[in-house]
Amino acid sequence: MKAILLKEYGLPHKLELGEVPIPVPKEEEVLVRIHSASINDWDWGLIRGKPFIIRLLYGLRKPKVRIPGVDISGSIEAVGQKVHSFNIGDEIYCDLSECGFGGFAEYVCVPENMLSKKPASLSHNEAAAIPHAGLLALQGLIHKGEMKSGQKILINGAGGGVGTLAIQMLKPTKSEVTGVDSGEKLELMKSLGYDHVIDYKKTDFTETGERYDLILDTKSNRSVFKYARSLKKKGMYITVGGTMPRLFEVLMSGSFLSLLTSKKFSVLALKPNKGLDQLNRLAEKDILKPVIDGPYSFDQIPELIQYFGEGKHKGKIVVEIKNRG
Repeated sequence: MKAILLKEYGLPHKLELGEVPIPVPKEEEVLVRIHSASINDWDWGLIRGKPFIIRLLYGLRKPKVRIPGVDISGSIEAVGQKVHSFNIGDEIYCDLSECGFGGFAEYVCVPENMLSKKPASLSHNEAAAIPHAGLLALQGLIHKGEMKSGQKILINGAGGGVGTLAIQMLKPTKSEVTGVDSGEKLELMKSLGYDHVIDYKKTDFTETGERYDLILDTKSNRSVFKYARSLKKKGMYITVGGTMPRLFEVLMSGSFLSLLTSKKFSVLALKPNKGLDQLNRLAEKDILKPVIDGPYSFDQIPELIQYFGEGKHKGKIVVEIKNRG
């Protein structure tokens, strides 16, 4: 099968398109034929070996992960002897970050307990866009943020994968939602239902005097003290992404601020695939429909990872993986 191979840390152009054997599922695994995959922050970090914690987890000098790729949607080609919940032909989707990655390939073996059946209302391209970003939004807003109807909410990085899914989850709650991103994404954000949009290149939302019940941050590109003044009393700030120094600042200074004020600060540790059933129900009710940047072809993956890192994409970057023969 063809696969994108990670042989050394570096810029995405160092990735290689190669041929490897089709894997064989273990007793509690299934073999998935991958129809579509999406690009994530995991891919951007893993390929570059940055931040340094990536190297601590996946190899100091050389990556232990042979094939990157996290989010997939596909169909089951074979099942292990102890698999009971899925059958050959079932259409599934999932996040592979806890089971060895491998999404940038024609096939991958996945443990049964990591899988969820793909909603019939979604195409493979749409389903591949959901697991990582959709669960960051769900776990950040609802599980961690304890979001309530009618709140005033801000999402920083609103035009990317997390933000374009988060707003769709929020619209039925009658919340007043502000989205922050680059000017090129504002029209898309308005079309999705953001009540207010801010071009971060022109306006620093922490300087406007507006206060929010909940801030969901995908960027973490400001001081935690600036975020604090943008929260109402008893407001909550949750970050789901950003640089390690900023995340560490939220953990340390945020904890201190939480003790001194009624405001709360938290870094979300994503639980992969936990909550996909909730996202399935939203998709089946036609509440959740991913914004797709693409689809692109398999051999474009290296340049697409660079494109992701530059933050120019709208919604989720999706790749169609077409099998030969």
